[in-house]
Amino acid sequence: MKNRLIKSVYIIMAATMVIGCKTVQNANKTQKGAVIGATGGAVIGGVIGNNVGKGNNTALGAIIGAAIGGAAGGYIGNRMDRQAERIEEEIPGAEVTRVGEGINVTFTEDAGVYFDTNKSNVKGTSAATLDKLAGIFQEYPNSYILVEGHTDSAGPEDYNMNLSRQRAESVTDYLVAKGISKGRFTTKWYGETQPIADNTTKEGKAQNRRVELAIVADEELKEEAREKTGGR
Repeated sequence: MKNRLIKSVYIIMAATMVIGCKTVQNANKTQKGAVIGATGGAVIGGVIGNNVGKGNNTALGAIIGAAIGGAAGGYIGNRMDRQAERIEEEIPGAEVTRVGEGINVTFTEDAGVYFDTNKSNVKGTSAATLDKLAGIFQEYPNSYILVEGHTDSAGPEDYNMNLSRQRAESVTDYLVAKGISKGRFTTKWYGETQPIADNTTKEGKAQNRRVELAIVADEELKEEAREKTGGR
């Protein structure tokens, strides 16, 4: 919870810099979703990319880029609040961050999804974690899910890129095998190019070896949000 709140501060700061008003500062999470979405994804996405982690965070960028804003964005934000709470309840080790109209989930070696050295198969504790996540995705079917694979900087760059691909695809394939529609997923991989911690330390490398998810509303939920809020 502490990490999620810290990252949320960066998101709110970024939005405040762009919007230049007290609305975001005083809003609840659902209201922040409406305000952040309404300001335009490209501008805030760039600010967030410069403030979260050491590299561009494409998962956060995808969430901001998918925002529709306004009252409809607030409606979606409310749904995402509940889904984020379910993920935190079911998977305590995951780092869950509510961002605008979406959810960013990070799994590291110490937080739910672990791969043996130079391996990409899902097993043991990782399988149990993804089973719980699949159950939540079934409870909340109206979302698209971006799955990203990342590595530390140990080893050749091209090897790390391929390993991150294999691990991201392994997570996607596992969730699909559990009954989640393949059409909901986009799978990306970035090797060692997006570190979130210091690759010169053992602890930092462990954080960088991660799978990251971005969860955003699908078109059906966006249309429902527009209808419920009068298209605003």
